[in-house]
Amino acid sequence: MGESWVNSGEVVEPRGEVEPGGEVGADLYLELAPTGSRRDALTGALREAVRDGRLAAGSRLPPYRSLAADLGLARNTVAQAYAELVAEGWLTARQGSGTRVAPRVQPPADVRAPAPATVHAPARPPRPQVPRRAPVHTLLQGQPDASSFPRTAWAAATRRALQAAPAEAFGPGDPRGRYELRRALAEYLARARGVRTDPDRIVVCAGFATGLRMLYAGPGGGVLRGPLAVEEYGLPFHRKLLADAGVPTRPLTVDQHGALSSELARLTDVRAVLLTPAHQFPTGGPLHPERRLAAVDWARSRGTVVLEDDYDGDFRYDRQPVGALQGLEPERVVHLGSVSKSLSPGLRIGWLVLPAHLVEPVLAVKGEREGHTSVIDQLTLAEFLDSGSYDRHLRRMRQRYRERRDQLVAALAEQAPHITVSGIAAGLHAVLRLPPGTERATLRAAAWHGVALDGLAPFRHPDAVGPTPDGLVVGYAAPADHAWRGALAALCAVLPGP
Repeated sequence: MGESWVNSGEVVEPRGEVEPGGEVGADLYLELAPTGSRRDALTGALREAVRDGRLAAGSRLPPYRSLAADLGLARNTVAQAYAELVAEGWLTARQGSGTRVAPRVQPPADVRAPAPATVHAPARPPRPQVPRRAPVHTLLQGQPDASSFPRTAWAAATRRALQAAPAEAFGPGDPRGRYELRRALAEYLARARGVRTDPDRIVVCAGFATGLRMLYAGPGGGVLRGPLAVEEYGLPFHRKLLADAGVPTRPLTVDQHGALSSELARLTDVRAVLLTPAHQFPTGGPLHPERRLAAVDWARSRGTVVLEDDYDGDFRYDRQPVGALQGLEPERVVHLGSVSKSLSPGLRIGWLVLPAHLVEPVLAVKGEREGHTSVIDQLTLAEFLDSGSYDRHLRRMRQRYRERRDQLVAALAEQAPHITVSGIAAGLHAVLRLPPGTERATLRAAAWHGVALDGLAPFRHPDAVGPTPDGLVVGYAAPADHAWRGALAALCAVLPGP
């Protein structure tokens, strides 16, 4: 059964193998009971995660210190909870392999028939039209550090995936995506994001925009119909995609707690709502728990769905993980995600986690209009997830982006203390509030000096009520390490005075 590795109150953690630059363990979303002891709450949450299959047999749990930091608990609390579950037989703990979920029977693999498809590339978001020199420094939102792509680990995962792949994997594709990836995604999303699903309800696609297009731009008007409620701040090219599909959008007011879900009641013609509950884009901050419940209750009462854009759900720095909205009501939430920011937009891999009644309609649209993501990349990502390489990569990148975030905040505090910074507890960007009337002039100055920046104004819905504050959306992830200091100095140089 394995030892508990707790001796006289002192934590003695079972050590697993650690890859260079990485750390054993994995991200794990747990919802702890608000009452009772923290140890009992953690033990109960872990036990439930194993019982309902969110933690698959053989899964390696995070180290004591990592889970304690994520949940705001004492390290000994985590150690004692692990020890109790080892004693009960839910977990095993052995020197050299860490703490894992005890073995149990696994479900059989799934094989389905393929369907042909064609490829449609997503549109790119518009940028402000201002005179500019060729960018020297890129501080645009939504772009990860391309130089940090885990080439060695990805190549190793590709080799392993190709060696293990059955011959039929290289035949015509299944429009849902490879089963290996859908199964790995179901396990990862359950463990790390609190998503409740199975592989048959996941459809692999080329990213968020592709998923949104499949829902709204299919034959005969798409799987879903408009109008669609959206947050008053969001990506302009998502609104353009919807407008091109003939889908009207209605803005919801956004404050420091996310979208005002209460406004849905007055939007009587709206048939669904698109939200970014984990980290509102671009203003920052998670959707307030009461508003999360209100959005799901609204969808349930209207017989419709919430579209959950899991924007920046993997990157948080100063707060506990926020569970996916889908976990509250799987039959009323469509969960959309991708690896565009966590790994690379060049992989073109995303997914939709669908309610049961939308699976076949979405597959019918995808079979007619959308292409299949590379089989090799799908198999590689499945292996990357299963091996723990994805979790290790995320932890490395969180540390790197956290350091950059801290350097940005420190530089602004020293050189531009009149600039307010927000939206920095998670994500890959910060919002800088500028003095009134200075946004356009700042963008012109930045473009002239070769700094690629986004203003805040283009992200606001054109029908939103009230004045739009001046601001910048500063992406701090894109520059390579050697270019980051120069980009930060260039940003501070073009900011307006008080």
